[in-house]
Amino acid sequence: MRIKKIHVKNYRSIIDGEEFEIDKNKTILVGPNEAGKTALLQAIQHLNPPSGVKPLSALRDYPRSRYSKITTGEVDPAETKVVEAEFELDDDDRALLPEGMKSASYVLWRNLDNSTGHRLVGVPAKTKYSDIEKDLLRLAAHVDGRYSPAEGAAESKPSDKLKATTAGWHAWNIIEGDKAKALSDWLEAALPLIDEDNEKEEARYDSLKAAISIGDARNAAVRALRERVPVFVLFSNYFRVRPLIHLKQLAARIANGTLDEERFDYGNVCLLNLLGFTAAELSEMGTAPDPDANNPDAMETYREKLDKRQYQLNAAEVSLTREIRSVWNPDESKGEAAKLRLRADGQYLKVTVEDDLGVEVELDQRSEGFQWLVSFFVVFFAEAEGDHKNAVLLLDEPGMSLHALKQREFRKTVSRLAADNQTIYSTHSPFLVGPDELDLVRVVEMANRETGTKVHTSVTANDPAALLPLQEALGYDLAQSLFTQKQNLVLEGLTDYWYVDAVAALLRDSGDVNLNEKIALVPSNTASKVVYFATILHAQGLKVAALLDSDSAGDQAAKQDTLVHTLGNKGILRTKDFLGSPVNAAEIEDMLRETLIFVAKSDCGWDVTAVAAKQKDRPLVNIFNSEIKDFSKYRLAKAFVRWSRDHSAKDLTSDERKQWVKLIQAINSALK
Repeated sequence: MRIKKIHVKNYRSIIDGEEFEIDKNKTILVGPNEAGKTALLQAIQHLNPPSGVKPLSALRDYPRSRYSKITTGEVDPAETKVVEAEFELDDDDRALLPEGMKSASYVLWRNLDNSTGHRLVGVPAKTKYSDIEKDLLRLAAHVDGRYSPAEGAAESKPSDKLKATTAGWHAWNIIEGDKAKALSDWLEAALPLIDEDNEKEEARYDSLKAAISIGDARNAAVRALRERVPVFVLFSNYFRVRPLIHLKQLAARIANGTLDEERFDYGNVCLLNLLGFTAAELSEMGTAPDPDANNPDAMETYREKLDKRQYQLNAAEVSLTREIRSVWNPDESKGEAAKLRLRADGQYLKVTVEDDLGVEVELDQRSEGFQWLVSFFVVFFAEAEGDHKNAVLLLDEPGMSLHALKQREFRKTVSRLAADNQTIYSTHSPFLVGPDELDLVRVVEMANRETGTKVHTSVTANDPAALLPLQEALGYDLAQSLFTQKQNLVLEGLTDYWYVDAVAALLRDSGDVNLNEKIALVPSNTASKVVYFATILHAQGLKVAALLDSDSAGDQAAKQDTLVHTLGNKGILRTKDFLGSPVNAAEIEDMLRETLIFVAKSDCGWDVTAVAAKQKDRPLVNIFNSEIKDFSKYRLAKAFVRWSRDHSAKDLTSDERKQWVKLIQAINSALK
């Protein structure tokens, strides 16, 4: 199962962070210092924390400014939710659900007193006694009419037995547990008395049987799903690995429970777990006396132990080195080798790095960034292979000591890890936010202490500092692409960029058409700025085309003499020219009209199907704006990007597919 949505509240700086969506692989939290990003990750971990994490405390964790509500009894910790998440189920999860509940999602929450609760969403509600009381009485009357007690028997009629069974029940009682069992037994006894030719009573019996089973079926389902909830592992501080570990001392600290987990011991224990040894085992090997040379069996056993140790050390060296080099990408011509070495020497386990000359230096003599990277992979690999396999990873400011370009490489590593371990991480760095990942970003801000920390799914915030990493990420990527790509398509805005990029990928995978991969997509923020971007790029001798909507803003931009002179008529592409059916003032969304109507309804809960069907020549965005309160083009585009990751081009309508093939062919032609 994977998280779909999370809602954090009543935790430290978070009064009510508001519900926000989580991407199925990775989600990025950005925001200024003191906005509450760390508190958000800490609260999320409490949803299903690993062993050893301190439990929630009302004194420590409830918002301090409101703590008097706890002491006066106005707020009950047992009724105060701190974190709630809705999970999307995978095929293995759904196999645990009964028929009729396969499409459910699972919700889990934790309260301030550390109690938890859970429920299913999208399944029939549990049956109350009032829901079935009348049908029970009618069925009882029917079987009473066909009931004839044995001669001399004093058996009660079915209706009398039903009355005795339900004595003391109230209309609001939920039919589950003992109540469900009692009614099921009564129905089983009544079944032979039902006239099998009476379709109405037969159907009533079946309906009652199904209704009575819902409560217990739901209870069994949530219990089974609770066991499958992933562990939430928070790496708020990637514990460093000591370059020199004294095994006997570490074994003693483990034995007497005095590990210094706030500093190095946690990382050291993870390293040993990764190697497959305990500190005590390696320590014993380092102090064991040489075997009797005259005892071949003892010599062979001793050699087996040493070989096993060396082979496991070597295997760990290879896997760690491979991962580190994938990010570090050392320049071996400058002696920047990154080959990790693990050496067991008596009571010491050494962690060294070998350079291109074969010289080994201790880990702590390498850069801070390199030490961090080694420690990260040690901790992650050890945890991923242990109790935390398939865990949700919560990373607080990862890679801050890495160089900017190595952060960009580490971003790819996070994406790779997130394929198996859903990941949420916070960052201030623009190099940990890819230009194609802005739909994964959630902006965290705190306008004031009274309202507390808020999380925004859309890229908007009252504090400009919250958006700084996004602006820098876009700026850096734009600077890199503006003058390095010879072919450039200027788009009106970020959502246009997402639509073109996502649909081009679908059509490329289907073999319909291939958008030239050398073409850079350049969002200009507004139609009015298209001319500036086009002019700058053209001035550098680069090929440029522009895609403009056919609304008033697009018309105004398309008619500017500078743009026409720069690009020529062939280089100015208009959305209306590629539509199969005319739409007044068409925008790029109209090229995906039917699919976006479906995505908006299924993902956002916005249903404009009827209005759009009646007003086919009206722009889709215009319809959404008038029919949907708080409509967001950004949210719609983001929902489509998510949809495109799980679908193919054949899931577009035939008209949409033809329109986009035509558009992409025109883009390739304009920039060839």
